Amino acid sequence: MQPSPPTLAAIERHRASYAAELALGTDRFTGPRREDCPWCRSKRLRTRLRSPDLLQRKPGTFVLDQCRDCGHAFQNPLLTPEGLAFHHGDIHDGHLEDFAERLLAAHSGERRHRHAARAVLALQPEPESWLDVGTGRAHFPRTARELFPYTSFDGVDTTLRVEEARRAGWVEEAHRGHLTTPGVLARLRSRYDVVSLFHHLEHTLDPRAELHAALAALRPGGHLLVEAADPRSVFAVLLGKWWLPQGQPRRLHLVPLANLRAELESRGCTVLLTDRRAPHVPYDLSAAVALALSQAFPAPDAPWRTTPPTELQQMLRALLLGATSPLADAAALLDRALAPLLSRTRFSNAYRVIARKDRP
Repeated sequence: MQPSPPTLAAIERHRASYAAELALGTDRFTGPRREDCPWCRSKRLRTRLRSPDLLQRKPGTFVLDQCRDCGHAFQNPLLTPEGLAFHHGDIHDGHLEDFAERLLAAHSGERRHRHAARAVLALQPEPESWLDVGTGRAHFPRTARELFPYTSFDGVDTTLRVEEARRAGWVEEAHRGHLTTPGVLARLRSRYDVVSLFHHLEHTLDPRAELHAALAALRPGGHLLVEAADPRSVFAVLLGKWWLPQGQPRRLHLVPLANLRAELESRGCTVLLTDRRAPHVPYDLSAAVALALSQAFPAPDAPWRTTPPTELQQMLRALLLGATSPLADAAALLDRALAPLLSRTRFSNAYRVIARKDRP
């Protein structure tokens, strides 16, 4: 479950550009620190965790604060657009594969997506059109087509992966950018019977605005499907910075279920379903072990490293990771064995909400 090692050619291709970026300093990558909660405006904040970039080891230490009143957790200070480009730029480009996405796929992603699609099927059997926000390579539309063969699926994503999904035929229309981008939203307003957001709100600069945009893309009577990491999971407390769903700097916001529900109801929606059991992803322990082992051994080469590791260091890392891989495998087995029980408790790491839009 370790991240795939970058290729030497890709690293050398990017090293000079990273050196130029870092020479300009990193202060521009974060905005000013907030003194209030972005969700409820309370000034009663506490620091939830401080963490370096455990996944890619890019420079910087990041803070996740939490509101003592509403429970909303958010990166503080928040990354700027320049910071987002710097820290997210290598996640999907082929030489650094998305660790979180591979873990999700490895742990019955199709099963969870099929369960989510069935939950919508019970409420809206024949949607004409469906928009998947943050679709990536369209894993969800690919699975949902089995239950909705006559539904037109479209996708929105900030990366080129959505174009790949369109060329592969998994979505009919591919929209590149944020859903909140005025040009994107203008094209999609009131077009869809269903809009889905799977673990997307965590990565947005303004989750409330993203939620409002998703509702704007719905027709009246349409359904919104949201799955998100649960910041109130017991695993978040036990594992701290090693809990993948709050990994920095990629998780910008963690919205509690109660906050999301209240916001939807205030926007004229009826919440039809909430579920913490089915969306649970059994990867908490295995991801934490994999991240910890990766940090314990010599860092792999990366284009943002000024000094590449020696051949001896790389060999040592490969040997140590190989020797400790049974520990990660044991953690993965434990995750899966405990999942039927933990998913029914506050250890569940995610939730699902389905709401109906009752007014324009």
